[in-house]
Amino acid sequence: MESLTNFSDIFKSSFMEKTTSFSLTDSLIGLTVSFIIGLFIYAVYKKTFSGVVYSHSFNVSLIIMTMATALIIMGISSNVLLSLGMVGALSIVRFRTPIKDPMDLVYLFWAIVSGILAGAGFIPLVILGSILIGLVMILFINKISVENPYLLVIKYSDPSIEKSLEHIIKQNVSKHAVKSKSAMPNYDLEITYEIRVKEQDTQFINSISDIESVKSAIMLSYDGNFTA
Repeated sequence: MESLTNFSDIFKSSFMEKTTSFSLTDSLIGLTVSFIIGLFIYAVYKKTFSGVVYSHSFNVSLIIMTMATALIIMGISSNVLLSLGMVGALSIVRFRTPIKDPMDLVYLFWAIVSGILAGAGFIPLVILGSILIGLVMILFINKISVENPYLLVIKYSDPSIEKSLEHIIKQNVSKHAVKSKSAMPNYDLEITYEIRVKEQDTQFINSISDIESVKSAIMLSYDGNFTA
């Protein structure tokens, strides 16, 4: 018996079955919610940013990352084989952009988690969770003041002034500790203090630089990591 192939049989494939089972309404809801959550993350990041150079492109990428993650989850949620293939494909991706501020990593994780929940259909959970996280970010970053530590690097040539240096530093800072001390081949000495200044008062560094045999006194913002 000869089999006949008509026009409709050509399109009877698993690809067309997946297309017909695609829910446009659910997808639009998921993408819309992820976009709104991404905008909320964008606004919170812009409000709580406390650095010097604000990166608008990084902030916009948080919105795109939220939506892209939701899109991936919606695509793989109904197909186990596709989910395994997606994991294998994404495992070869290497991101080379360095994350210098730990808070930027927190925002990236927040965007990814929000996209996963929005794509999986947990709309109330992602809305409630994002609101609470945003409130915590605004409260702890903008309202609670933290004393930023500094590194004070002093280069001098006479070891006898070390007690004078210690006295001036002790009188003008709230807390200090010696981080390193080194001796140069040309008899120069260098000492590094970790200090916490009182009410951002840095005038005492002028008194240190006026001491005889002090060649330089430099204050640097310090994030807590130190390499001697």
